[in-house]
Amino acid sequence: MFNISTVPTAQELLDKAFRKSVRARAGKRAGKRADKAMILTASNILVDNLRMVVRRFPNLDSIDEYYSDTIDTLVGIDKLKISLSSVSWAASKIYQLSRAAIGRLDRVQDPAVVRRQVYGRIGSIMREIAADLDFLNEARNTINALPHVTNEPTILVGGYPNVGKSSFVSRITKARPQIASYPFTTKGVIVGHIQCADQRYQIIDLPGLLDRPLNKRNPIELQAIAALKHLGDVVLFIVDPTGSCGYDLAEQLHLLDELRLEIMLPFVVAVNKADIMPMIATIEGYRMSTKSGEGVDEVLNYLLDKAAEHKSQASAMAQDEDAP
Repeated sequence: MFNISTVPTAQELLDKAFRKSVRARAGKRAGKRADKAMILTASNILVDNLRMVVRRFPNLDSIDEYYSDTIDTLVGIDKLKISLSSVSWAASKIYQLSRAAIGRLDRVQDPAVVRRQVYGRIGSIMREIAADLDFLNEARNTINALPHVTNEPTILVGGYPNVGKSSFVSRITKARPQIASYPFTTKGVIVGHIQCADQRYQIIDLPGLLDRPLNKRNPIELQAIAALKHLGDVVLFIVDPTGSCGYDLAEQLHLLDELRLEIMLPFVVAVNKADIMPMIATIEGYRMSTKSGEGVDEVLNYLLDKAAEHKSQASAMAQDEDAP
């Protein structure tokens, strides 16, 4: 989805600018022309590179709500905007400083003095934004790692940690999420796809959720909340009644009730590990085993129908809203 280039450090940019300014002086006689070439070259290198850093980040005010919420959770939208603004300020300041210095060169006896003063001020400006550049490169790595989600019928697979979500996604798609017997193995949203006739479906494996207030959820859980709010046409909520996931059944069912109140999507419940646990009459939903495959196809076929139905209804509503 995103392909932001590596953000150089302040020292890397300074080294590049001053190195090329020395080359610009070559072939010119010492004096004002040489110092002018050095100032303009150094400043142009820095201004161009700093402005490029800003341009390569997405417009944070117009990106999709899912990405906006997720970036805010993982990086901090306000912090990102502040750092981008600081880099933009530095580019403008260096440009103004260098042009003012060029105007002074013709009025001084020793142009090298002006050049050294400009270089010193440029160095101070770059030191002021050094931390911003470092932060932007870290943010760049995080943003580039976000999954590419598309506008096609989408199934969200949720539930408590270690109930079998990733196993379900692995069984029905080519996605290969990490699977292990400890909570929060899934560190972010994992996207897979499945083709049925002429329609492709998107399957999203959500990080595990715990039954607790939103302000107490960690960044991994908040990624799942963002996906539930902005993506998907149907939610598969997987329940593990055996207790082997580390959480009792009552906790899992309470989370299901809470999510149904918050998320306006159809929910399908699947009771996993049917190969080792007899059916519990008090639990609604399908019975399946992601280990043996029992019941998985039945669950999947129902999900595909519900996802296509919901996507069609949502498209029709959108067309009605756009109609004059």
